[in-house]
Amino acid sequence: MIKITNLEKYYRTDEVETVALNKISIEIKQGEFVAVMGPSGCGKSTLLNVLGLLDDADNGSYLFNGTEVIKYNERQRAQIRKQNIGFVFQSFNLIDELSVYENVELPLIYLDVKPSERKTRVEEVLDKMQIMHRKKHFPQQLSGGQQQRVAVARAVVNNPKLILADEPTGNLDSSNGNEVMQLLTDLNEKGTTIIMVTHSEHDSKYSHRIIRMLDGATVTENILM
Repeated sequence: MIKITNLEKYYRTDEVETVALNKISIEIKQGEFVAVMGPSGCGKSTLLNVLGLLDDADNGSYLFNGTEVIKYNERQRAQIRKQNIGFVFQSFNLIDELSVYENVELPLIYLDVKPSERKTRVEEVLDKMQIMHRKKHFPQQLSGGQQQRVAVARAVVNNPKLILADEPTGNLDSSNGNEVMQLLTDLNEKGTTIIMVTHSEHDSKYSHRIIRMLDGATVTENILM
């Protein structure tokens, strides 16, 4: 599904050039659950943003489903994101002015899905995430665990091939965190590829493989299954 080769990303100011990704090469197959770990500032989130086509790389190759996307413009990247990728963030990134239902519906509106089909798909995923009873509530009326359930629902409502999760349990207590990890595991068992950035050794054990990073490069890989 994903193959990156010698990927490089720099952040430049007038005086300093910082190497965020240093010739990284990784291959991730369809259906894998991969955890990316390492100390703060090692490039984990930058890697996730490049893989999610939220940011571009400076050098190297990025094959997504066999297509080279490294030089794609923003419109082309947005099209791939909408059709293939769901995002789950530590800070939930829900829109406070929208209800639970409206937050989950939003990706389908961007894809021009018909209203009747949107209703069916949103209600199905809210039911699956056990948050249907809160569909008329607003994010600030929910607990952290409930907000993350809504965020996962929004990420999967368009049936993405890939979910990118950046510290998905970072703002949750252990009970809610375990629930979110089980949700991700269930999705993976149904065929969704998951790449998760985490500091948590506990959460990483849900994955099939752990990639550890340091100073913008991969240093070790451990297979757990």
